[in-house]
Amino acid sequence: MDKEEILKWSKKYDSEHPFWTQKEQELGTRFRSNRRITREDLEQVVDWKFKEMLGRRKRVLSLLAKNTDEKIRNMSNQFFSITSNNDSSKVHTLNKVYGVGPALASTILTFINPKDYGVFDIHVWRELFGEEPTGLFRTANYLKVLLELRKIAKKHQLDVRTVEKALFKKNYDESK
Repeated sequence: MDKEEILKWSKKYDSEHPFWTQKEQELGTRFRSNRRITREDLEQVVDWKFKEMLGRRKRVLSLLAKNTDEKIRNMSNQFFSITSNNDSSKVHTLNKVYGVGPALASTILTFINPKDYGVFDIHVWRELFGEEPTGLFRTANYLKVLLELRKIAKKHQLDVRTVEKALFKKNYDESK
């Protein structure tokens, strides 16, 4: 996609999914200002990420419920103390909470820093690489997606999230 097409699809995403756009901005602002993630925050991220996948949403929320507040607080403190740009370390730290895997971790990272991160999603994978492999949702695959998104974003001088939203929306709409 060229820059014009990326911007067209990204704007279409924003206009057709106001809940996602508004909630993403709200949670991102909260994470950046509070520099912590609470159980309620994680539940809202799950609601956002799996809004249209009720079975998966229910399953992930039940896994999150197994975490103590202390475990979530410890993960949050550790996550926000990471000073390096090591994406694998950031994902690994978020994944310490039951129920958080690479897809949910990517969502949290994106909300915090949309300039450098995008959400890991099957539609984005398909736009970038074609048919997804078995066991797609692994950290290594997210890092592969992230690398490609950053290349495209850099080429067009756009935020990674803008590119990712465009790829998601294009594939999502065209797969219907």
